[in-house]
Order: sequence, then structure tokens, then C-alpha cells
Amino acid sequence: MTSVQTSERRPFQPLSGLRWLAGYAAFGLGISTLYAGTGVGFPCPFRELTGWECPFCGGTRLGSALLRGDVTAAIAYNPVVFASLVLGVLVGAVWLIEALGGPRVRPPRSWVVTAGRIRPAVWWVLVGLLTAAYVVLRNLL
Repeated sequence: MTSVQTSERRPFQPLSGLRWLAGYAAFGLGISTLYAGTGVGFPCPFRELTGWECPFCGGTRLGSALLRGDVTAAIAYNPVVFASLVLGVLVGAVWLIEALGGPRVRPPRSWVVTAGRIRPAVWWVLVGLLTAAYVVLRNLL
């Protein structure tokens, strides 16, 4: 008797994605509120070692600025983190609509097929290179 293993992928569940986003938002809100109220933030080990700002430096100040309603200052502290927050809000809204019974929104099939042909290691290298470029440009300009 032989058993055939099939790789079954579970379909995406929007509530699962919303849980992750809610956890991320709660953490960010917590540290931003702490910083806004006390001025105490997380020290950055990368900055302590190199003197350069890491890709996330300014994130706590960004959150504090958003709590005050100062969007311009938030963007100035870290535009990449700000853009990721905007993207997170948009994706969260789409997932919430789907979880409440609305239409299912997915990227075009051609994007998924193309992305699926690229090995995960290549994606990680690409993310690493883009992150390194951002760190260098951010600290030299």
C-alpha cells in the first residue's frame, strides 16, 4: 500500500489576516502611546552600533505624530513605514469587507502566476537589497 502525499494549500481566510493586522496595530499603538506620553521609546541596536538609522528608525516617532494628527511629520520620520501603514489599512479594509460577506478581492491571476515562478529565496534577496539601498540612501542624503 502506497500513500500519495498531496500538498493542499488552505485557502486564504480574511479573518486570519485581520488578526495579524490587529496585533501589529495594537503593538504599534501601544509603543506610540508610550512614547507620546513619556518620551520613552525603543533604542535601536543598529543605530547604536553604526550611527546610521535602520529601515524602521523613526517608526515610534511616526506613530506619535499620527496620534497628534501630524501626518506631515509622520511622513518625514519614515516615509517607507508610513507607506506600509497606508497599504496595511487598505488591505485591512478589503479583508474586512470580504469577512463581512462582501466580494472576494485578489490580485490579477497573471501577478500570482508570475510571482509563483520566482523562488522564495530570490524574493528574500530582493527585499534585502531594496532594504540595504534604502538604508544607504536614507543615511547619505
